Order: sequence, then C-alpha cells, then structure tokens
Amino acid sequence: MTDKIIISGFADEIDAQLDVQLKVVKGLGMDHICLRAADGKGIADYTLEEFAQSILPRLNAAGVKVSSLGSPIGKIDIGDDEAYARQLEQLDTLCRICKLLDCRYIRVFSFWMPKGENPDDYTDTVLEKLSGFARVAEQYDVILIHENEKAIYGDTGRRCKVILEQLASPHFKAAFDFANFVQCGEDPAACWELLKEYVVYIHIKDAVAGKNENVLCGTGDGKIAQILTQAIREEGYEGFLTLEPHLVLFDTFQSLETGDASKVIFENKAKNGAEGFTMQYRALVDILNTI
Repeated sequence: MTDKIIISGFADEIDAQLDVQLKVVKGLGMDHICLRAADGKGIADYTLEEFAQSILPRLNAAGVKVSSLGSPIGKIDIGDDEAYARQLEQLDTLCRICKLLDCRYIRVFSFWMPKGENPDDYTDTVLEKLSGFARVAEQYDVILIHENEKAIYGDTGRRCKVILEQLASPHFKAAFDFANFVQCGEDPAACWELLKEYVVYIHIKDAVAGKNENVLCGTGDGKIAQILTQAIREEGYEGFLTLEPHLVLFDTFQSLETGDASKVIFENKAKNGAEGFTMQYRALVDILNTI
C-alpha cells in the first residue's frame, strides 16, 4: 500500500501450490507473502537445501518477498520435551531460511495447555521454553512474533503481556490477531491497549463473538477498522498487515485447529481460496482507504 503499511498474506489459503499463490498475489499488486506452507508442505518441514533449491528461486523470479515465516513453533503440548527439542532444531533451520530471504520475522506460539487446568500454573515453564526459542532467534538476529492463538498459554491479553514483559527480549515481540481474541472471549480493543507497545506485526482476521465463526474482515467483532485507525493515525504503526482470511476450508486448515474446523468456518464464503483471499484483500483496502 505504502512504504509504511505493507499488505502481506498467508498465501497457502489461496492454494497448496506456490506457483498459484504467487500468481494470485501478483495479480492483486502484492509483493509480500507470509510463508506457512508451499507445495503442500509446511515451512518447518523444509531443509535449508530444499528451500534454497525449490522455493527461493521461484520467489525471486516472481519478485515476491516474505514478510514472515508462518511456523508452527510452539504449537506443541507444554509437557512434551521431545517435541520441544525437535522444534529447537526446526527453529534453527527456519532462522537460516529467514537469512536467505532477508526476512525479519518468524511466527511462534506459547504451547498447548492441558485441558481443564489453569494455564497460570504453567507460567514458569512457558517462559523457560520460550526463552530457549528466543536464544536461537538472537543468534541470527531474527524476531519471533508471538500469535495469540486459542488454547495456548498466551490466548488472553493478560497472559500475552506476562510473556512479553517477562521475556523482555528484542527478539520476541507480538503478532496481534483480532479474531483469536474474539474467539477467546476477549475485547480486541482492550487487548490492543495492553499490548500495543510490543506489537510489530498484525494479522487481518475477523470473527463473530459467541459463534466463533471467521468472517470477512470488518464484518465481525474484531474492531479492525477502529483499532487500525488508532494504530496508524494516532500511534504511527508501520509494517505489515497480513491477510489470514479463513473464509474457505483450505488444505491445511484442519491441522491449524485443535477442534473441528467446521466450527470456525461454517461454510465456504467464496468459491475457492483465491476468491476468498481476494475478498479479504479488497475488504482491507476499503478499510485502509477510509483511514
């Protein structure tokens, strides 16, 4: 959009194949994507060599840069130490991929919590393990951006702030997701006030309170227009607004949800991923034009 506000997007919501993703985003005039999956394979499952040979040349040929890596790092049970050790290795590779891409950000999470237990009882363990992630990122001068996902420790604004305050790391910041806060029963505007000093990245996803359904941005309870107006006009937010439409059941969607994906996307709101992504892009542009 401008040098200060750049629209990116989780392009795997368009199609599993990277070439299709690139064609659609270029057609919209976009020159950045968030890489979560390409050619049907999650970004954390690529080796450095595979990425350099298969993905990087096509990005360069298309003139498309990467705003962030949409990794699954931290989407593991808090008590699974074997999975944590594997993810430390994956994160090291992801940081190396970032350096190839001249990309600053890797999206992370703060661990699945045991059902029926109080997440606050796990604060020390969460902080210890996230510190391990941050140390890896520091080695490569990469910034981990924590997404406020459902059912993880940092699902509420309060616990997100605990993480960000306690880690106090220049290599661990916040990715603000409007819809996830709605789906956790939180007020996105209150969460913005709580976290805005830590936010370096924003996901454009909306949801309806109570129903938990994802909807076109600006039509749900995420207060997207209100918060973006404040952030851009009054607080000088600069950086990425990354489309995460969740309007169509795309190939890898069920793997992102802890429950039934049909409880989040009740029915496809577009004929395919490309149309849903385009709808979200145009809705965001309309909001930005009013700002």
